[in-house]
Amino acid sequence: MEISAEQYSRTESFLPLQRGNVRVSNLQVVNAILYVAEHGCKWRGLPKRFGNWHTIYTRMNRWVKAGVLDWLFEQMQHQQLIRIKIEAVSLDSTIVKVHPDGTGAL
Repeated sequence: MEISAEQYSRTESFLPLQRGNVRVSNLQVVNAILYVAEHGCKWRGLPKRFGNWHTIYTRMNRWVKAGVLDWLFEQMQHQQLIRIKIEAVSLDSTIVKVHPDGTGAL
């Protein structure tokens, strides 16, 4: 699941402008995020073609905090560029034994 440069041009206005010496384009970042969403891999497991995983993660994290990523995905789904469907949710938990006194037992 990747978007092309033509598809990206339709959503480019929803992303912040890149400033300074940028080695990874916003298109690469969007495609890397879509790759992680599709394959469920760790950030460190991203293929090298996307660029440095830490750069991509840092930019994605900034976009999440600013609300940009939610807005971008909403617009991409509205324009039918992508379709994200959650089929399964996995939760991880830790079991901690509690002493009987901590549960209110006699």
